[in-house]
Amino acid sequence: MSKLTRENKDGIYSLMLTPYHDDLTVDYDTYEEYADWQAAQGVAHLFAVCGSSEMKDLQLEERLKLAALTVKHKGDCTVVACANMEPGWFGQVEEVKRMEQTGVDGVVFTTKGYGNDDERLVSYIRELASHTTLPVYLYEFPGYSNHLMSGKAYGELTKDGLVWGIKDTTCTLEGIKSKIENQHDSTVIQANMPFLWDGYVAGARGVMATPTTCGGAFFARFHEAFMSGDMALAEQRYLEIMLLDNAIDADFNRSAKELVRLQGIRNFKAISRGGAGPLRPARMRGLKAFHDWCVANGLMK
Repeated sequence: MSKLTRENKDGIYSLMLTPYHDDLTVDYDTYEEYADWQAAQGVAHLFAVCGSSEMKDLQLEERLKLAALTVKHKGDCTVVACANMEPGWFGQVEEVKRMEQTGVDGVVFTTKGYGNDDERLVSYIRELASHTTLPVYLYEFPGYSNHLMSGKAYGELTKDGLVWGIKDTTCTLEGIKSKIENQHDSTVIQANMPFLWDGYVAGARGVMATPTTCGGAFFARFHEAFMSGDMALAEQRYLEIMLLDNAIDADFNRSAKELVRLQGIRNFKAISRGGAGPLRPARMRGLKAFHDWCVANGLMK
């Protein structure tokens, strides 16, 4: 099993979905099957307990169990997981400690709504990081307001090596570049797919994006081609990713769950705790057509 290092921290961090039974209890058996499948997609890292996992709708014990199961099935990947979802400070400190005990390779801290106050955000992350021995990543989680952080604040947290990377969700090339200009020895990890190509050209070297939940192999192929210097192939892979991104954009994350089911995880139901109903028959038919096209073109199995 791999260990997270400064040398291997770049690359694709596939986000993990959470499967449910019909009564919306977590289907841990299906999750274990899914974790094995994700680890076999050719990516370097898995991101358990993330926005795509519906982490705001999961209880602490559920989040910890999902992280531990991801570690159990990680294969040659490394695993990172959000560790500051509890509402109060002391609860977050306890959460960080317990998340480390699951065996994850790194912890991810959301910006927790402090993005409009650089000084407060920097002091908050530094204090929280003092309670773990693991590598620390940041996540501009849109589930909180004021989630975007400045490049300057990011630089304050990377200049001495404290923070290893950030999931940038500015969805602007300017925002991505501001992080890259202040990255020092960290990795700027993208969530926005239209700017994936431009971000890599500018110096981003990782991905944490919703389509990785059901198509990690697309991103492994892109990253490999780009890093090898084959720009023509890398651009083709980027265009394939854009097709995937557009296919699941509506009805996410249920659309991604349906694509996972179509790829062999048969008990993965396209339901979530977000209150949305089942996918419409026409939507499911469209996803089936996209899946069949991908299979015919060697992009999915």
